[in-house]
Amino acid sequence: MNIETTRVATLNIWNRFGPWEDRLEAIRAGVEALAPDILGLQEVVRLEPNDGDGLDQAAAIARGFGYNVAYGRARDERWFGNAVLSRWPIGRTHVYELPRVGTDERRTLLFAEIGSPFGSIPFFVTHLNWKFEEGHVREAQMREIVRRIEALAPADGFPALLVGDMNAEPDSDEIRYLRGLTTLGQGRSAYYQDAFALAGDGTPGATFARRNPFAGPLHEPDRRIDYIWVRGRDDARRGEPVDARVVFDQPVNGTFPSDHFGVIATLRGA
Repeated sequence: MNIETTRVATLNIWNRFGPWEDRLEAIRAGVEALAPDILGLQEVVRLEPNDGDGLDQAAAIARGFGYNVAYGRARDERWFGNAVLSRWPIGRTHVYELPRVGTDERRTLLFAEIGSPFGSIPFFVTHLNWKFEEGHVREAQMREIVRRIEALAPADGFPALLVGDMNAEPDSDEIRYLRGLTTLGQGRSAYYQDAFALAGDGTPGATFARRNPFAGPLHEPDRRIDYIWVRGRDDARRGEPVDARVVFDQPVNGTFPSDHFGVIATLRGA
């Protein structure tokens, strides 16, 4: 039986804040060391060639590593969004706007169909509203994400993968909804496997932490808000998390890669 695996990672790259060039070096060092097959990125800047310096952060991170890149804007300002880096071909892509519920944030879900050796992988990247008091917004966004995934990803195919910065801790209702622990008053449930909860090292796995000098000045509590999810439970065990850990959590030449740490998971292939 073939039990090959695939490595999936996620990282919020913190826009171009801080010492971007040094952070880029640190991010690229992490990508080179981890060698993920698929990497989801959030807070990614892509400027038009005639717009400022024409920065394309996804391309800069991918350069020389052989990745295919898909990008989806998340704001009207034309410069901020989510990205997918894949070692395998990227087929169709689409960007879906998520509910705003009266807020001024424009959050989206990026879908990329990836042609992997295990078959087509429906891959989704997102970044939900950030404010502590906007759990109700994230709940609406999570319901919409589940609806989109169910519409796009065939139940008999490789399980859909969802990664990103959810800005919500594991015991929040929006995360419990993905784990199948609440219906959010909708009368129906979803179930996604939380890779770190199932295959991590048993620690809290904080991805936003005070020991990171880019996050520390905010004086926010340490918490796990970045995730890799696998839709459902596949009878053939495709996508089953077999290992997961926090990554991009050490400085490179004195500089941390981002204000977030990332997550990488090894998933069963076929």
